[in-house]
Amino acid sequence: MIKSMTGYGRARETRNSRDITVEVRAVNNRYLDCTVKMPRLYIFAEDALKARVQKAVSRGKVDVFVTVDASAADVTQVTVNRELAGQYAAALNELAEICGPAAYKATPEVLARFPDVLSVTKADEDLETVSADLCAVLDAALAAFNEMRGVEGARLAEDIGNRLRAIEAYTGQVEARSPETVAEYRSKLTARMQEVLQSASIDPQRILTEAAIYADKVAVDEETVRLRSHAAQLQTMLESTEPMGRKMDFLIQEVNREANTIGSKCGDVSIAQVVVNLKAEVEKMREQVQNVE
Repeated sequence: MIKSMTGYGRARETRNSRDITVEVRAVNNRYLDCTVKMPRLYIFAEDALKARVQKAVSRGKVDVFVTVDASAADVTQVTVNRELAGQYAAALNELAEICGPAAYKATPEVLARFPDVLSVTKADEDLETVSADLCAVLDAALAAFNEMRGVEGARLAEDIGNRLRAIEAYTGQVEARSPETVAEYRSKLTARMQEVLQSASIDPQRILTEAAIYADKVAVDEETVRLRSHAAQLQTMLESTEPMGRKMDFLIQEVNREANTIGSKCGDVSIAQVVVNLKAEVEKMREQVQNVE
């Protein structure tokens, strides 16, 4: 079943002590345009996230929002600058000798107060693991996102299907009425010729020839056949699991073209009204297809 281009999905998981939240939302767009907004600390995973989106979405303006609370994942390391601490200790012991035997000598507590003796650093993160965690949460958000698009797509398919049936019904009305217009033209032509010639003796062959010319001029068999073919193809596309928005948009333009041709060929008032109704359905269907992926 077709999917809508618009949708929203959200997922939140805790992975490797990181609280990760990913939101995905999309609106209509002719092509796929994906934007990822995330903390600069994790920008290294942007390409991987975009690749995930490209596998799940074929077109639309897609925005991905990523937030990460990694406070629980922060692992700090305390290191001792042994060389510097040794120099401080030697200096303190030297001062103690100058001050006398009773002077205060170097202790760990004293040395720890000097700058750069102790350094606190954050442990390096495994970038591949972090990227995999972000992608996993994105996959969950995309699943919710696609589920919503599927529900909306089902509504679109139902509406478009109803309009396709209306178009087929109007096509049937044109097919039924078109031969009647030729017969009416032949009858009117005979009456006019009788009126002009003031005689009941009219060359039947002349009437048949004129009627045949008129019938060929207003014939819409080719257009109605193509209309039915396009409608059948559109119905098949509605049942496809592949993205069909662009193809459907192209076919609807063809349907509109056939309707315009029928309208220009037929001068009959009733057919003209049917064509107006048909084009109205085509226009409504075109608006709906603009939402199809």
